[in-house]
Amino acid sequence: MSNEKHISNENKYNNYKYLPEKILEDLLDKYGNLEACKSDIWDSFVIIRDCFASGGKLLLCGNGGSAADCEHIVGELMKSFLLERPLEEVESQKIKAYFPDEWEYLSRYLQKALPAISLVSLISLSTAYTNDVNPDMLFAQQVYGYGKEGDVLLGISTSGNSKNVINALKIARVFGLKTIGLTGKDGGKMKDICDVTIIAPASSTHEVQELHLPIYHALCAMLEAHFSRFTTHCIRRDGSCASSTQSR
Repeated sequence: MSNEKHISNENKYNNYKYLPEKILEDLLDKYGNLEACKSDIWDSFVIIRDCFASGGKLLLCGNGGSAADCEHIVGELMKSFLLERPLEEVESQKIKAYFPDEWEYLSRYLQKALPAISLVSLISLSTAYTNDVNPDMLFAQQVYGYGKEGDVLLGISTSGNSKNVINALKIARVFGLKTIGLTGKDGGKMKDICDVTIIAPASSTHEVQELHLPIYHALCAMLEAHFSRFTTHCIRRDGSCASSTQSR
């Protein structure tokens, strides 16, 4: 674990580099060829930020390496990434009311989560649906089952044309989810379906994937930075109390 994670969010927010705008700026400084994606990355951040703020969740789908990217993104959002994510005081006190002898332990090892679900993970459902129904509708079925109006679907496809991802994006739009595409090449069909499409400026699959990683790392960091600004008094893993409340 990085020593950086032991620095409180309050101290980090005295440093401009932990603002979402600065995180995006740093990404573009390091990867100048992503400048053309700047507005789409920011718009994607805003869509997911507003979804989380209103109690929604992020769904993700992709194939092959993009499936691994979906899992990676969930890992960065559902637990601490660059900042601490201790529970809020009201949550710790609620745990204390139920379990007064264990509340400190339970509170200390829970972290604030940004709700994200990868649709590539469910082996039994995936194999059953692929075998019994239609593999091209596997992700669409899960969007229909899990998705609610106001949620967001992030579809990842290096070509922008993966049929099962495109079908999922179509169903997401029908049922009121916002849609984001992460792709490359010319954007494929994805660019005509999604609310926002981030098109990595590369044509070969592996080069597109190599740009997807810093893009979604930046998005995860931006989201964490935004929501970590509003943490109230809470218990950290080392047992200390954090206080970093800021007004919206």
